Amino acid sequence: MTDDRLPAEHLSPLATLVDRVLAGVGYEVATATDAVDDAVPGYGGLFDPATTRDELRSALEELLASDLSRPPAPEPTGDAFVLYVDGSSRGNPGPAGAGAVIMDAAEDQLARLGRPVGSRTGNNTAEYVALQLGLSELLARYEPRRLEVRIDSRTVIRDVWGGEDPTEPGVEVYSEAVATALSSVPDHRYTHLADSDPNPADALATVGADIAAFGPG
Repeated sequence: MTDDRLPAEHLSPLATLVDRVLAGVGYEVATATDAVDDAVPGYGGLFDPATTRDELRSALEELLASDLSRPPAPEPTGDAFVLYVDGSSRGNPGPAGAGAVIMDAAEDQLARLGRPVGSRTGNNTAEYVALQLGLSELLARYEPRRLEVRIDSRTVIRDVWGGEDPTEPGVEVYSEAVATALSSVPDHRYTHLADSDPNPADALATVGADIAAFGPG
């Protein structure tokens, strides 16, 4: 099983178990959710109110003891990619999640990624984590030469592409990882998404926030 988790903060033990399962499948939300739902007895699942914390914990531990693995990476059309990223925080700070969607140059979806970030985390941090998540998995699966990052966070854009020091406390570990990842992509640029622009990563960030909201477990 792959257990190379990205950094997280302030997650409950139950949310941490879900994040470990996500890491084991390369943060593929659908793959992890299906695996958890199959492991939960009866007709419950990861987000079913009828699933007790004990049932969910037992299912997660069973999965972590199994042979979790990343699904095969789809073949891209070339070495150019598009990366959508988004972060979500309820309460800002509050339960926060990160989402990312990797596409090839033809804009065929290659990966739909998501994870919890923290139970009391701000939106800017979630946005940083979303970018780190997408870049980490893109580089783990492919060898990108060109990359367009589509993102709605002006704060992250200013810090990462504008060369300014991060203003959000505690994001240095994420910003440094992002800078390192981008340095290995010869040609990268960003496109700022307006609030009205569709962002397929948004729903994945919401799922991550749902997981971050799990109680102590």
